[in-house]
Amino acid sequence: MKNYVAVDIGASSGRLILGRLVNSKIELEEVHRFKNGFNKKDNFDVWNSEFLLEEILKGLVEVKKMGIEECTLGIDTWAVDYALLNEKNEKIHEIISYRDNRTDGAIEKITEKISLEDIYKKTGIQFQQFNTLFQLSTESSLDLDNTETILLVPDYLNYRLTGNKILERTNASTMQLINVSTGDLDKDLLEILGLKRSQFPAIVDPGTVVGRLKKECFPQYHLPDVEVIAVASHDTASAVLGTPGLGDSWAYLSSGTWSLLGLEVENEIINKESLRHNYTNELGAYGTVRFLKNIIGMWLIQEVERDYNYKYTPSELVTLASEVESFKYSIDVNDERFLNPNSMVQAIQEYCREQNKEVPQTPGEIARTIYDSLALCYKRDLEILSSLAQKQIKELIIVGGGGNISLLNQTIANLTGIEIQIGPTEATAIGNLVVQMITKNEIDDIEAARKIIRQSFSLKSYLPEKISKNTLL
Repeated sequence: MKNYVAVDIGASSGRLILGRLVNSKIELEEVHRFKNGFNKKDNFDVWNSEFLLEEILKGLVEVKKMGIEECTLGIDTWAVDYALLNEKNEKIHEIISYRDNRTDGAIEKITEKISLEDIYKKTGIQFQQFNTLFQLSTESSLDLDNTETILLVPDYLNYRLTGNKILERTNASTMQLINVSTGDLDKDLLEILGLKRSQFPAIVDPGTVVGRLKKECFPQYHLPDVEVIAVASHDTASAVLGTPGLGDSWAYLSSGTWSLLGLEVENEIINKESLRHNYTNELGAYGTVRFLKNIIGMWLIQEVERDYNYKYTPSELVTLASEVESFKYSIDVNDERFLNPNSMVQAIQEYCREQNKEVPQTPGEIARTIYDSLALCYKRDLEILSSLAQKQIKELIIVGGGGNISLLNQTIANLTGIEIQIGPTEATAIGNLVVQMITKNEIDDIEAARKIIRQSFSLKSYLPEKISKNTLL
């Protein structure tokens, strides 16, 4: 029996999950879990990449304790953030979080040199001030001159484990630096940044073997023999792979810290309308394109929990929210003020005051504001998505932690009028594992993988109910 390990790291937590294919079903076992987050250092919000590496190694020690001598491993994380390495392969500075405010105004500075339209035609990627393109534009010329290699977060962790440098394609596509025509880094955008193509490794596809874990570099850890495989290293790309959709009339909602709402398509959709609505064309595994909208998601609730000093659990906030009148309060969840406020509760209340709307006061009202506003956002963007792709959407499959919120799921079904299917919470880890299994010839392709996922994990459905004519739409 072959053993596969998915390292799935998000903005708030990480986990190592052991996967096996048993009797044509995928079996999962969590072997290690840890918290993640950014901290302030030298006036920047930064990630602790050495901590992440250490937690991966700790998880592999647990795998070894289970009697597993050999396995493959794939790493997925969030997108856009990167490490700058000098000629000694040392980080020039800590990896800065996309939520850091250093990119305030960065889009405006870049578009003094090249228009939004031209950037979009080249890359097909939506405009967010934290995209790698804009982050790199804030780096000092001295740091960039001293940079030998630029690695995205999962590629950096792969490098630390194997000594080999790659740029995995699904994550690379999020940088807003890949030219859709050439499939490589765009020369004009690199020139604007003052960078050379040689500062980036070769782009590889999911399923590429990165190398063997260099156990001799970590003598303090009792590790198994590990073959590291480049999976769909952008966590959303893995989550979409792990979404058990059948046919061509389904959309997905990867519901975690961020909400990623989209379709899996064969070719990029790049036109004036997709630019106007700021839709993105990120690359998926095996020649697919993820045409989607990036929406602030459970981050809103996570920050509310923090504001209340974790007095309320997520389930308690849902219970309190269910006691509040629906659609009494609403916000634009994608307003930039919600990206990284000092207080999410205050930011929500200030937004409502500025918009002359009723202001939520209690924890239940705040939570209800978030859930209703997310559902309204999903409804609007599903309609736009269907129009842009010229495709009728009959089913929305929700994967990730947000799929556990029944109140939100039913509200989405009611507003959209379509069936909501709840896929696996661990869809990202499953998609990670699927690439490894396809690479090792245990699964034939994506279609076969999704059929296996359907028979491996039970799905829950939410059907539309009648809603009041007075509902805020």
